[in-house]
Amino acid sequence: MIRELAAGETHLAYAAMLELRPKIGSSADFVKTVNDKQRPQGYRLIASFEDGDEQAAGAAGFRVLDYLAWGHALYCDDLTTREKYRGRGHAGALMDWMVEEARRLGCDGFHLDSGVGPDRQTAHRLYFNKGMRISAFHFQRP
Repeated sequence: MIRELAAGETHLAYAAMLELRPKIGSSADFVKTVNDKQRPQGYRLIASFEDGDEQAAGAAGFRVLDYLAWGHALYCDDLTTREKYRGRGHAGALMDWMVEEARRLGCDGFHLDSGVGPDRQTAHRLYFNKGMRISAFHFQRP
């Protein structure tokens, strides 16, 4: 089951997000960052659940913005599945939900960035299987 998490439910995505973003701090820090900083900037949070576990098995955070490069687009900031639930379709279902939401909102596309390296091969295989393609490299500098 996938559903959007309201501000009072942000904590339910913490365990999943911690596996993707180990520097997010405590659950309280995560909730404060998402609710006080990111949600006002348009960040939305969805999660998938397994029976018997209150914490999300998988979670995704995204925004719908207007870009010069991409037009009206849904951009996925975060997509993760807890290690013990990987291989059960959570990430794919979360992607499908976001693609459908992008269609519903009249977006021109669905975008995400992914890290590189051998630990990301399974994620990249999922992205290719969902019809995504590599369209650019993302560079950064601290």
